[in-house]
Amino acid sequence: MTVQSRVAIITGAGRGIGAETARMFAQAGARVAVVDLDVTSAQRIVSEIREAGGQAQAYGMDVADRGQVEAVFGQVKSDFGRIDILVNNAGIIRDNLIHKMTDDDFDQVVQVHLKGTFLCAQAAQRFMVEQRYGRIVNFSSTSALGNRGQVNYAAAKAGIQGMTKTLAMELGRYGITCNAVAPGFIETDMTRATAARIGIDFEEFKVLAAKEAAVGRIGTPADVAHAVLFFAADESSFITGQVLYVRGGV
Repeated sequence: MTVQSRVAIITGAGRGIGAETARMFAQAGARVAVVDLDVTSAQRIVSEIREAGGQAQAYGMDVADRGQVEAVFGQVKSDFGRIDILVNNAGIIRDNLIHKMTDDDFDQVVQVHLKGTFLCAQAAQRFMVEQRYGRIVNFSSTSALGNRGQVNYAAAKAGIQGMTKTLAMELGRYGITCNAVAPGFIETDMTRATAARIGIDFEEFKVLAAKEAAVGRIGTPADVAHAVLFFAADESSFITGQVLYVRGGV
């Protein structure tokens, strides 16, 4: 799949799925803007990419802050000359049952996932429309279908699916596609936090999840990154408005 010389912005790329996606894109020849709230984490991933012979630059950014988003996207355009691909991966969890969930728990998750995806897509499309080319890949989740203790996260991820289809309709005429990946159980710090929330040992949690999957194992960040790379490639120009569940056949 071709992303050679394309410029990709990947949010939440300082760890986990975002970091693996950044590495994979760079290995495939893309020039990568590694964006994270924690710029130190982003810089660490950039160092790894450069040591492997890839091209990358680190940026610190809060995806829910319009001013920061517009400033960073403008800087990426200045640094690389164009913006071809946006991967909206940044996310947080504030899990709790509905009767325990606070306004802050709900608002923070919706702000980062839903508003953050909107702000970044809005900023990116300005450049993509001008160049008549773009790939936007959003992150939903299997939790969009409902998940106990995640009413905030589920609502945000379901909203991202609706946003994805709408962006596909609005931007297709400009050569811009918009799709979403929806991971299931992937071994990351976020799933480790989920295990802690429900009071189960993480290794036991992984074993239970693997038994549920048709493929008999849990997912890795690389499994998801491959799906993102597929949607971001030049060859995927006739695929838009889709949600791909990366969940091992659960």
